[in-house]
Amino acid sequence: MSDDAFQITARGPRAEAEAAAAALDETPVTETLTYSILEEDEDHDVWRIDAFPTTEDERAALLEVLAGWPALRVSTEKLADADWLAMALSGLPPVRAGRFFVYGAHDRGLAPASTINLRIEAGAAFGTGHHGTTVGCLLAFHDLLKAQRFEKVLDVGCGTGVLAIAAARTGSRVAVGTDIDKVSVRIANENATLNNADARFVHASGLNDQRVRTDAPYDLVFANILAPPLVALSHDIKLALKPGGLAILSGLLRTQERRVLAAYTSKGFRLVRRLHRDAWATLVLKRP
Repeated sequence: MSDDAFQITARGPRAEAEAAAAALDETPVTETLTYSILEEDEDHDVWRIDAFPTTEDERAALLEVLAGWPALRVSTEKLADADWLAMALSGLPPVRAGRFFVYGAHDRGLAPASTINLRIEAGAAFGTGHHGTTVGCLLAFHDLLKAQRFEKVLDVGCGTGVLAIAAARTGSRVAVGTDIDKVSVRIANENATLNNADARFVHASGLNDQRVRTDAPYDLVFANILAPPLVALSHDIKLALKPGGLAILSGLLRTQERRVLAAYTSKGFRLVRRLHRDAWATLVLKRP
């Protein structure tokens, strides 16, 4: 782990930015890299990647990948020796996604009375609600709730726990989240307590952990992770779902949509809906 924190930014045309982001997902050293991609200037076709490497190897691999796309202008900024993540989060506005209102402690006074208010503190975990993939999952879930309720919900790669907590707050009797990162699991459990949500989170790799299998099959599975693990987990997610159950998948770029969809349709899943936000895609699939 490097003692210095860096933000690496790449700006350029959408095609190059999306291709570089896809390459980051496919490169072993950077496939778990924390980064975002968004449109910065629609009129001039400028898209931006902001990446936060946590090791020297990750930073070197990141720069090597970005160098393969010469149309991208790359800059590196050393972040101040401070709790820069907390500082950045303190400047983020609350997010409204359908019936859900996601906010941090700094905005607790802004929560409306008419929404399901979720206080999410990120710490070192992913998923404040601001990322296009998290918003896409919440919007998809909001629309599904118009027609049905989900008694048992599983959140694969839970991060801050926001999705399982949203399920628990909307009546799911069982809301289980898993993550391969112990810190994320701790933060997710803390967020469940903050929200008086009956959701539990466990440190587990994959879906074969006994604590995950105990409540299977599930009515709904969230998986807001990366495209490669989404593909790899397609069979396990099918087994975790009851027949007719639904999966909300995100964490993938629009350019990766076809690959992920092919993995699931080959297992018999049917596409119910797709949502796009910035460069990101969210897929709603139904198990046969």
